[in-house]
Amino acid sequence: MAVISKAEVPPWGLAIAGSTGAVLANALVYPLDIVKTRLQVQIKEHASDPPQDAETTNHKHYNGTMHAIMSIVEDEGVRGLYSGMAGGLLGVASTNFAYFYWYSTVRTLYLSRVSKGVNPSTAVELSLGAMAGALAQLFTIPISVVTTRQQTQPKGDKKGMVATAKEVIDGEHGVAGLWSGLKASLVLVINPAITYGAYQRLREGLYPGDKPLRAHEAFLLGALSKSLATMVTQPLIVAKVGLQSRPPPARKGKPFKSFLEVMRFIVEKEGPLGLYKGVAPQLLKGLLVQGILMMTKERVELLFILLFRYVRKVRKEKLEQLAAIAAKKIDEAKVAMTSK
Repeated sequence: MAVISKAEVPPWGLAIAGSTGAVLANALVYPLDIVKTRLQVQIKEHASDPPQDAETTNHKHYNGTMHAIMSIVEDEGVRGLYSGMAGGLLGVASTNFAYFYWYSTVRTLYLSRVSKGVNPSTAVELSLGAMAGALAQLFTIPISVVTTRQQTQPKGDKKGMVATAKEVIDGEHGVAGLWSGLKASLVLVINPAITYGAYQRLREGLYPGDKPLRAHEAFLLGALSKSLATMVTQPLIVAKVGLQSRPPPARKGKPFKSFLEVMRFIVEKEGPLGLYKGVAPQLLKGLLVQGILMMTKERVELLFILLFRYVRKVRKEKLEQLAAIAAKKIDEAKVAMTSK
């Protein structure tokens, strides 16, 4: 049996495989994304806070993942668990396509020109992942901003992607508002960097070689690596969501200007543990998404490898047929000239 290697798949093939897995995984667990976002943007109410308008704010305080799910279904119906799904999946597809494209490109360049085929160290693996993540974020963060706004819009103020984007642009920061949280996002590139760096290290340690992983092996490695990255970066994730959503009532409409300002506000209102609110659905979502993503990605990459091999085989057979026809024509021409 021929050895199967990812080197046979070009960067765009790896990017399609990664984005396909990401879209499928996020579509399956999207309600968890809504819940973790709602939990992360809510702030404990204080007596000094201004009164809230029930029609224009998500005023209900959720006490946990299950309470949030039941409350959203009760207030908004099952559809409430899928608010902003179109934009969310568009963002997932574009971000993961860009990430996997640039990650495979810079890693291939490093292996061919710097390390000469030797696997990179953990520090280099993290650096390559961070570089790819930064490039991906620069182009895709506006979709993330719009999606976060849609996910936190109350029942009486639901809007489509275009209307939500216009709301952001009409805000205090103008068009630049679509890049709210860019600094936090650039810092957060350490999340996929840790995830895929840990994935590569765990893979090399547990399943050495370049052969495709079985489904349960890819799921296990993806879940473990994402759980580690989430625990390390959760405070930054909460701060980024705070930057991209509407400001809480206690801010009286004044948006946050930096993720450090968000973090200070949360610690002041809720204490240090407030930076880890929503960590349960975040972990569960990350574990399931990354497991399904890597499992699907490995399968799609295998399909690409088999497809490219089939195309090369067909092309080779066609060339051989053409060569045989050409050789036959030459022989016939020689015979005709000899007979004359």
